[in-house]
Amino acid sequence: MNRNILKLALPNIVSNITVPLLGLVDLALMGHLDSEVYIGAIALGGVLFNFIYWGFSFLRMSTSGFTAQAYGEKDGSKSVNILARALLVVAFASLLILSLQAPIAWASFKVIGGSADVEALAKSYFGIRIWAAPAALSLFVFSGWFLGMQNARYPMIIAILVNVVNIILSVFFVFALKMNSNGVALGTAISQYVGLATALILFNKRYRHLIKAISKKAILDVHLLVQFFKVNTDIFIRTFCIILVFTFFTSKSASMNDTILAVNSLLIQLLLFFSFFIDGFAYAGEALVGKYIGAGNIPNLKKVVKLLFVWGFGLAIVFTLTYLPGVNLILKVLTSQTEVIEGAQAFLPWVILVPVASFASFIWDGIYIGATASKAMRNTLLISTFVFFAPVYYFLNPILGNHALWLGMILFMFMRGVVQTILYKRAILQPLQ
Repeated sequence: MNRNILKLALPNIVSNITVPLLGLVDLALMGHLDSEVYIGAIALGGVLFNFIYWGFSFLRMSTSGFTAQAYGEKDGSKSVNILARALLVVAFASLLILSLQAPIAWASFKVIGGSADVEALAKSYFGIRIWAAPAALSLFVFSGWFLGMQNARYPMIIAILVNVVNIILSVFFVFALKMNSNGVALGTAISQYVGLATALILFNKRYRHLIKAISKKAILDVHLLVQFFKVNTDIFIRTFCIILVFTFFTSKSASMNDTILAVNSLLIQLLLFFSFFIDGFAYAGEALVGKYIGAGNIPNLKKVVKLLFVWGFGLAIVFTLTYLPGVNLILKVLTSQTEVIEGAQAFLPWVILVPVASFASFIWDGIYIGATASKAMRNTLLISTFVFFAPVYYFLNPILGNHALWLGMILFMFMRGVVQTILYKRAILQPLQ
């Protein structure tokens, strides 16, 4: 069982690690320009794409869970029609996003705010990167489908290629063509289409024989569509809560001053860096839990859940011991601005708490996605957001300032794990008996 977990987890860790490295490179590129507003620009621009792409990340999650269960049932026809159904949704979603990009940008910047210089740069960043929406959403679907098919190698190949191309292009556009934050946006947009082309090539290489099983009747089956949209609606609400918390975090950081925005933007990368490692095991949970549920193998389901938590806790300890002495070194790599490094010192203890406080939430997410237990996921995030994060910030902000923002974030991550632990038997095990 451990071998199966690692077979899926390690390729996902390798592919995931390129994502935070890309974010770190982007911040480092901006951090070594002549003003902190460039860091703020890609931070605010990134928030808008968190709204858009995180908002549609349910496509990856539901595709992964449904496909893994179909794989467990050994139903190839069902699997490929899940892919086709999700891509159809992507086509409609992409048209909607591109058609409404102007009002989306206007409304978003009204809500988020920031200094005039930061906002002007962020708007330009958004206007370039938005054209990659069709490719980015399609990659969500392909990555989820490959994982559901117990194939973690293809998402790894795609992710590495996308992020390597992105980094090379961003460095070229920023330093050679002097495009500042616009260069980062253009590099990202081009690399997304490179990734989509790669996904299509890989699908054709290994799964071409399934194309003949694609059926319009199966794609548009009313019962399956209702189930698809029900699960996706729950996951959307769950994801929206995460977007809301992280957007609120960045927005409130921006409302303090540009230095706090830069500090929090850098420190939150360390949370995200850990998340992409622990998500390797969460993704393994999606694939294996879905497969065992589809096959009706409850003993192996229980076993894989226990082992996932053993691996998750071990990884959390490793990261805590790494962050404890190494945070300042990481900050100095990311930025040469003394004011930002000094401003971050008071908030370093929060970052060190992140791994142990949050690992369970990530592991449970993978388990619940594989089980398509979307209602429980939705309720967990509603509780964590509106019962813990929001009250903690609003009651303590007048006293603690930016510390209240970090305390709320830590409790938000911790309580997700607690609530999902409580709901596990009722949400996942009982429906299978």
